[in-house]
Amino acid sequence: MATTGSLDDLKDLIRTCPVIDNHGHNLLRSHGQKTGDLLTITSEASGDALEDTPTSLAHLRAVRQLRKLYDLPIDADWAAVLKKRAELLETDADTLYKKCFHGIQTILVDDGLATAETVEPYSWHDKYTISPCKRIVRVETIAADILSALHQQNKLPVGVAVADEEACSLAWLAFITDFEEAIAVLVNDSEVVGFKSVICYRTGLDIRPRRDVEITEDGLRSFRRHYLPECVSRNFRVEAKGMNDALVISTCKLIAAGYRQQDIAKPLQFHTGLGDNDINLLDSNPACLQPLIAHFPTVPVVLLHASYPYTREAGYLATVYKNCYLDIGEVFPMVSRDGQEKIIRQALELTPWSKLLWSTDGHFYAETYYLANLQGRVAMEIVLCEYVQNDDLSVSQAMTAVKDVFFENSNKLYGLRLKLERDQKEQKELPERTRETQSTVEETSDDIDQSVMKPVYLSAVHGRETSRQQDAPKFFVAHPSRHYVFVQWLDYMGLMRTRCLPSAEFVKLVEADGSIRISRGNLGTLQNDHMTSVCNPVGSICVKPDASLASLRPMQERGAVKGAATVMAGFTDTAGLPLELCPRAQLGELMRVFREDHLVDFLVGFEIEVTFCKRASASHASEDAFAPLDTMHAWGTFTDEQYTTSMGLMLDITTTLQRIGIEVQQVHSEAGAGQYEFVLPPLPPVEAVDTLIQARQCIQQIAASKGLRATCHPQPFPGIGTAAHAHISFNHSTPSKSNGPDLNATQMSFMSSVLEHLPGLCALTMPQAVSYARVMDDAWTGGTWIAWGNENREVPIRKSDKLRWEVRCLDGCANMYLALAAIFAVGLAGVRTGKEMVMKDCLSNPTKLSASEKEQLGITTKLPTTIEQAIVAAENDVELHTAMPEGMLKHYLAMKKEEQVMLNEMDDSTRRVWLMERY
Repeated sequence: MATTGSLDDLKDLIRTCPVIDNHGHNLLRSHGQKTGDLLTITSEASGDALEDTPTSLAHLRAVRQLRKLYDLPIDADWAAVLKKRAELLETDADTLYKKCFHGIQTILVDDGLATAETVEPYSWHDKYTISPCKRIVRVETIAADILSALHQQNKLPVGVAVADEEACSLAWLAFITDFEEAIAVLVNDSEVVGFKSVICYRTGLDIRPRRDVEITEDGLRSFRRHYLPECVSRNFRVEAKGMNDALVISTCKLIAAGYRQQDIAKPLQFHTGLGDNDINLLDSNPACLQPLIAHFPTVPVVLLHASYPYTREAGYLATVYKNCYLDIGEVFPMVSRDGQEKIIRQALELTPWSKLLWSTDGHFYAETYYLANLQGRVAMEIVLCEYVQNDDLSVSQAMTAVKDVFFENSNKLYGLRLKLERDQKEQKELPERTRETQSTVEETSDDIDQSVMKPVYLSAVHGRETSRQQDAPKFFVAHPSRHYVFVQWLDYMGLMRTRCLPSAEFVKLVEADGSIRISRGNLGTLQNDHMTSVCNPVGSICVKPDASLASLRPMQERGAVKGAATVMAGFTDTAGLPLELCPRAQLGELMRVFREDHLVDFLVGFEIEVTFCKRASASHASEDAFAPLDTMHAWGTFTDEQYTTSMGLMLDITTTLQRIGIEVQQVHSEAGAGQYEFVLPPLPPVEAVDTLIQARQCIQQIAASKGLRATCHPQPFPGIGTAAHAHISFNHSTPSKSNGPDLNATQMSFMSSVLEHLPGLCALTMPQAVSYARVMDDAWTGGTWIAWGNENREVPIRKSDKLRWEVRCLDGCANMYLALAAIFAVGLAGVRTGKEMVMKDCLSNPTKLSASEKEQLGITTKLPTTIEQAIVAAENDVELHTAMPEGMLKHYLAMKKEEQVMLNEMDDSTRRVWLMERY
């Protein structure tokens, strides 16, 4: 578009320039369009107050303009307008909508105003805009949805249960954990370009950033005293001061964390000023937000609706704070013509036009978009032409202001990457153009190279660690008796390592975004601290605790250690960036890539199989060092011996796990003597492994406190073995499944690649020599043939549901971060290449099939029968090496070979006891 010209050029530009509507809402579905009250298009009043709307200037002006839209005579009254609209909706609603949305480039849709059942999805509006619409996520709606779900799961203490302070504290932790997890995911969702808070309606804009512990205490207090007693009757609407403040501050922290890692911050919109009678007008003054805006300088704050009647206050904030912007929407068509012109003038009195944003606040009815843009353009034309005539602006400057306010400011702020480059004549022809011609999206993404498997390299954002380091104060408010924290991590051999910190020092560490420095050589030592060939004692790495509420848990107190907590950690370099050799970080990064590039999320559920043993002798070299806790025992039994000897312990363990925040779905006896299984719920993969490790630790500590050993050794006694099956489910990461990938095709490509590389993967999933004694044919252990089948427990990969798979060639000696990272890495390679599943569904025990029958199913290869064979398979699997970060697999295999040399120097009995004591 031209940047110089006449006053007529300026007018033409104002009338035709496409607008980015930075704040609108969904239209009602068909039924609501026909039954709703159209008086609301020019008024925020409701109930009896709405009856006076027909005498407002805003309404009378809208009626005149709707007559033209509907092609009615100038004397048509309101009843005639409504009748004509009803006819248009019945006969040609699509044409009406096209007229109403004409000239809108895109809408950033706040889809939290109404339920999904009553309004169209945000993407539905794409058919009427030039470019696809994006989402603005309302944080209070996310919170209410989570609280409703917790209530349905019986995790909210309501009624008389509100008196239970511990239950309230646990519920608060569960809620705030889920809320922050949801926001963290949305921060990285490409369809979400911003967030919105309606705290103005709930408890006012006076949000005071304070110390984390104070915010948490206030949030918990208001949650227990003011929210829980009436939450069900209020349909889980969040309207409790400390609680609402905590939601906004948590959102700001997560946005700020995203900015630190990606140099991109998604704006947070605030409803300010103009609203219905729910608002306390004094508390809706944007000046109340000044402390928050100042406290979070990297969080863009958008003051919505011209903050009417506080436009000057809002303009002041947008002028003096780089991160503050003023939206001038909703006043069109809610305010009179004269008022609209004054609002634009007030906005420009002090505020640079580069800080002004355009919106309609269109909602429910397409006519709200039509009237807002029509009236807004008229007001802009009057004001800017007057400024040009009075020499306040040149025509060129005024035209630049129009393009910035209507388009470029929002384009830049929300990272939309759209182009404004048509001349006015072309723009006038837009309604007749096809959808393809209208597209103005600037293509910036490169095509994915699908020809080769390639590793995922760690970005700065790699899981909860990057955005949740400020959860520690919340934890200690809820658990004030926890005075120590065990920071824990797995080494490459799957052994737990730990550092213990007093809680005050731990809080200091995470609030400073700090870590614990250790020698780089620790990446290359065995379970006995033997230095392997890949051990490099020169240099340091850092152990960084994941201080999120999902990882930070109370430690059980059945034994000698009281008042402690545990937290899982990963590795970073000394600059704080995730270490390429960190399996935990790599697993988190793989999940990010699946979510962002392929719109797939995963859940993983583990089965913890444990053998409980009595210590029969103090000597660990004796064949009788351990004996099973019970022997009158089979799969699913509950014998007298189990009743008197072991089942009480299992229930005690289950209760304790639940008290420290680990849900157990089932517990039952397994087939081996002394063997039991605890079934954990499905969780995001990193959280699932964290939970698995902490659950195992809890189980083993409780057993130890009773003089027992709980071991995950693959075959502690002759006969039945012990596994650690993992269930992996495929899920859409997009709100609407219709926008997501074909999950059936995705899962087949994923698993086809896993099956192809299973021999090498076994070096990570079954990492001990005894692991291969467990796996045998005709024993429900997964069998020895590489195959998959629906509900087939005689194959290593069982398909257990439509989108769920069970990996059965996996046991408790594995470093589960590393094992899952390898599985997901080769699975990702299969998805990238669209790998076809050639192997067919095996519905029989492969050992019962003839050679030709197996060949017809594509079953041609057996699993390795020894750890040495698995290591060789992994060493020779070039694609497996390539799929994982450079050097990771080579590093692991070097250590594994030296570990096996060390173990093979022991006799069988000594080696068995040595492994039972460590796994």
